[in-house]
Amino acid sequence: MRHVRFIAIALTLSAATTLAAMTAPAAAQAQLPRPSQLPPAGGQAQPAPQPPQGTQQPAPPKPYTPVAITPAAPASDPSFEAFRKQLADVAKRKDRAGLTRLVVAQGFFWQRETGDGADKHKSGIDNLAAAIGLNAKEGFGWDALNEAAQDPTLEPMPERNGVMCAPASPKFDDKAFEQLTKATGTEDGDWGFPNGPNIEVRGGPQANAPVVEKLGMHLVWVVPDDAPPATNARPNQPPPAPPALKIVTPSGKVGYVAIDAISPVGVDQICYIKDASGWKIAGFIGGEQ
Repeated sequence: MRHVRFIAIALTLSAATTLAAMTAPAAAQAQLPRPSQLPPAGGQAQPAPQPPQGTQQPAPPKPYTPVAITPAAPASDPSFEAFRKQLADVAKRKDRAGLTRLVVAQGFFWQRETGDGADKHKSGIDNLAAAIGLNAKEGFGWDALNEAAQDPTLEPMPERNGVMCAPASPKFDDKAFEQLTKATGTEDGDWGFPNGPNIEVRGGPQANAPVVEKLGMHLVWVVPDDAPPATNARPNQPPPAPPALKIVTPSGKVGYVAIDAISPVGVDQICYIKDASGWKIAGFIGGEQ
């Protein structure tokens, strides 16, 4: 069975934030300073610093056997679509009172790898606020809710009867994925999947770089990009374009795709339950450990 580092929730802020989080562990690898070109006067050249023992270096890109995916289908319950419209409305208006009516009053859960992070003495809305950062000045909690409201998929949470979570995961062969990570020396968090068919892979991070390949509907190896992010030196200029995501195709070719073209294999999820009064937010899976 594959180990999902973040078991689910349709939120984790925006797609860019989600994917940045997916590549962050690899990008945070120790980066060594360049050794001196010349030895210091009267002395020997100093050896280049070595990475700390136990530091895992990123696996070098190489060809791999693609593992096919089947994207999750939209939920068939029309009432869930109506609920998502309500959620999107309160998220855009940052209407906490309206959101409170869409969250279970008691029994909210926050599933993390370390256990349930919810405070049983607090209301559902207070626990949701803590889980997704609803009180943050930057407003990313509200952005996350708006993102969640756009996702039409649902999947059952086996541990909790009647609870459905989103976004639903794509279907693929777990055994084949386990073999794939072993063969490439990677971890689950190094992989994503296309958000649509025939996504263009470009030879460079620029939006007008030549297309070198197109992705099929299979798992995609995401690698850290050590190039510095684009910045604006001139004032009053539009912000730089969103960064591209560096990937390796099954042929072993390194290229770039739009950052919102790939979703991580394991993402946070928001969970819902339907009762006599309609749908409610019942819990959250993921977040800081």
